[in-house]
Amino acid sequence: MAKRIDAATLDLQEKLVKTKRVSKTVKGGRIASLAAIMVVGDGNGHVGYGLGKASETPEAIRKGIEDAKKNMIEVPLKGTTIPHEVIGEFGAGKVMLKPAPEGTGIIASGTVRAVLELAGIKNVRAKCLRSTNPTNVVKATFEALRMLRSAEEVAQMRGKSVDEL
Repeated sequence: MAKRIDAATLDLQEKLVKTKRVSKTVKGGRIASLAAIMVVGDGNGHVGYGLGKASETPEAIRKGIEDAKKNMIEVPLKGTTIPHEVIGEFGAGKVMLKPAPEGTGIIASGTVRAVLELAGIKNVRAKCLRSTNPTNVVKATFEALRMLRSAEEVAQMRGKSVDEL
C-alpha cells in the first residue's frame, strides 16, 4: 500500500473534467442532481481525482475536490516526461501513455490532458484505445500512472544499482 499524501502541505491546482446531470428514480418520481469529476495536482508529481454529486454545481465541485484530495498518488517523472510506456485499464476505458522528447507537449484528449498537466508531465503522447467515457478514462489514466516505476525503484526491486540496468 502506498503511503498517504497529505494534501494540506501541497500547493494544489484544481481542474473540472466534466459535469453531467444524473437522476435517481424514487417512488414519487425522479430526483435530478449533478455529478462533477475533479482533478487536483501540484504540477510536481502529485495528482488525485474525485467525484462529487449534489443538487447544485458548486457543491458538486467542492465535494469532488475534497474526494480528489483524499485519492492522491505520487507519479515518478523522468525530467518532463514519464519513465516508460504504459497502458492503464479501468472498465471499458483503456489509455496508452508514451514518453516523448522535450518540446513535444501533451498530445492527449482533454480528459487525459487534465490529469497529466496537473501531475506535472509536460511531454507525453497519449491515446484512448477503447471507451471515451470521461469517468473511466480518468480512472484508466490513474491506473497507468500507478503502474509507472522509476529506474531507482526497478533497481531496488532487482537488488542492483541503476548503472547495472
